[in-house]
Amino acid sequence: MWLQQVVLRGIEVVGRRGVCTTVSNGTLPLKFNYINGERVSPLNSDPSQVMKVLEPATGELLCELQTSGSDEVNRAVQSAREAFAEWSQLTGMQRARIMQRAAQIIKDRQEEFAYWETRDTGKPIYEARMDIWTAIDAIEYFSGLAPSIAGQHVPLANGSFAYTKREPLGVCAGIGAWNYPIQMAGWKSAPALACGNTFVFKPSQFTPITAVMLGEVYTEAGLPNGCYNVVQGAGETGTLLCEHPDVAKVSFTGSVPTGSKVMAAAAPGIKTVTLELGGKSPLIVFADANLDNAVGGAMLGNFLSQGEVCSNATRVFVENSVMDQFLEKLVERTRRMKIGDPMDDATRVGAMIHKDQADRVMTFLEGAKKEGAVAACGGELVTPDDPRLGGSYISPCVLTNCHDDMTVVKEEVFGPVVSILGFDTEDEVIQRANNTEFGLAGGVFTNDLTRAHRVIAQMQAGTCYINNFNIIDVAVPFGGFKKSGLGRENGIVTIEYYTQVKTVYVEMGDVDAPF
Repeated sequence: MWLQQVVLRGIEVVGRRGVCTTVSNGTLPLKFNYINGERVSPLNSDPSQVMKVLEPATGELLCELQTSGSDEVNRAVQSAREAFAEWSQLTGMQRARIMQRAAQIIKDRQEEFAYWETRDTGKPIYEARMDIWTAIDAIEYFSGLAPSIAGQHVPLANGSFAYTKREPLGVCAGIGAWNYPIQMAGWKSAPALACGNTFVFKPSQFTPITAVMLGEVYTEAGLPNGCYNVVQGAGETGTLLCEHPDVAKVSFTGSVPTGSKVMAAAAPGIKTVTLELGGKSPLIVFADANLDNAVGGAMLGNFLSQGEVCSNATRVFVENSVMDQFLEKLVERTRRMKIGDPMDDATRVGAMIHKDQADRVMTFLEGAKKEGAVAACGGELVTPDDPRLGGSYISPCVLTNCHDDMTVVKEEVFGPVVSILGFDTEDEVIQRANNTEFGLAGGVFTNDLTRAHRVIAQMQAGTCYINNFNIIDVAVPFGGFKKSGLGRENGIVTIEYYTQVKTVYVEMGDVDAPF
C-alpha cells in the first residue's frame, strides 16, 4: 500500500495513505469536517466563526476551524441517515470484518496517530500511544461482539412463542472532550457501528485532529460512506446535534453543567442519552496497605494527562498513623516527574490544554492556600528550557493540611493537584468519601481483602478499584453514579445503550377472544 511521509518541525512520521496531509510549513489541512467518506469544507463561511486552535506545548497556532452551523450538521446527519439503510442491513460478521480492518490500519499507523494526538492535547507521547491503543481495543472488542448481538426466544402456552430482536437506533451522535480525543472517538463510534447504527461525532474544538483521521481509516477499511462523520465546532454545534430530529441517541463526555444542557436539548425528542461527566473521586489508604503501591495508585489517580482526567482520585484519604510515611514517599516520587516537551519519551508531565485551564488550576491553588492548605511540592507554573515550548506547564502538586470544606477538595480542579486528607476510622472515612455530589470512581488500598470489599460495597461510585487506580479495560463497563453520569461505556452492557428491543408474539393456534 502506498505510503506518505509527513515532515513537521524536523519530525518525520510515516503512515499509510489517507491519514493526514500537511504542507511544508507544518500547518494542517483546512478541511476538518468529515462527511460522506471525505474531508469537506464547511458550508458556513462566516469569518467571525473561525476558531483558532493553539498547540498546547508551544502556544502557537496549530490550525483554524470553521464552526459547523445548522447546514453542516444537517449535511452530516443526512449522510448518516442515508448510510443507515445499508449499514444496518449487514450481518454482524460483515460489520465486524470492516471494523477489524480499521483496527489493523490504526495499529500500522500508531506512531502517526500518537504524534498528532500529542500535538493536539499536549500530553506526553508515551500516554498518547496508550490512548491510541484504547481506541484500537474498543474497535476490536466491539467488532467481536457484533456477530453475537441477538435477542431471546420465549416459549409460551400451546406451542406459541415470543422472541425479541435487538435493533439499531439509527443515527447516533457523539460529543467528545479534549482530554482523550481519539479514545472518545473510538469508545463512542465502535459500539455504535457494531450495533448497526451510523455515527456523527463532534470532537472538542480544542482537539480536532485525530477524529478526522479515524474517519479516513474507517473509509479505507471499507466502511460505507456516511457511516462515520465528523463536524467541528463549539457548544452551539453540539446543541444542533442534540436537537436534530433525525438523531436517535447522544453520547456525551464532559462537565456536569454541559451534560445537563445535553439532556435538556435531547429531551424534546425523547432521545437516548449517555453521559460521562465529572468527578471528585476518593482514594482511601489504610495503614496496612503496601504504601509503595498506594503511592503509585495515588499518582496514577492524579497525574496522568496533567491531571486533566475526570475519574481522578483528587481526594486521597490516608490513615493518620501512616500519614508521614505516605507523604514522604509521594512527595519524593512526584518531584522526580519530568516536566517538558511532550514529544520526549522521558517526559511525564506535558502541557495544559490551554492557558485558561492553567489559570483556572492556579486560581484553585491560590484559594486552597488562603484556606490553609500547604503545598508539600509543586503547584507552580514552569517554564521549560526549550524556548519553543511556550505553552502552560504546571508542576504536579501535593496539597496537605486539607479539610473537607475546602473549595479545592469539593470542586473538580482538572489539573495536576491532589488533596491529602487524614482519617482515623473506617466508618468515618466512608462517610467523608461519599460526601460529594459526584460518583464517578473510588478506590481503596489495604491488604485486608475483607475490609476492601466491605468498603467498596459502601462506596457511592460507579467505577471502583481495590489496590490500584485509573486502570481501564474495554471489556469492563465505565461510568458513574449521582451527577457523574448516566449509562456506561465499554463492556457488553454498552450494547444495551446502542440498541432497542423489539418484542414479537407468534400465535400458533386460534385466537381466543372473549367477544
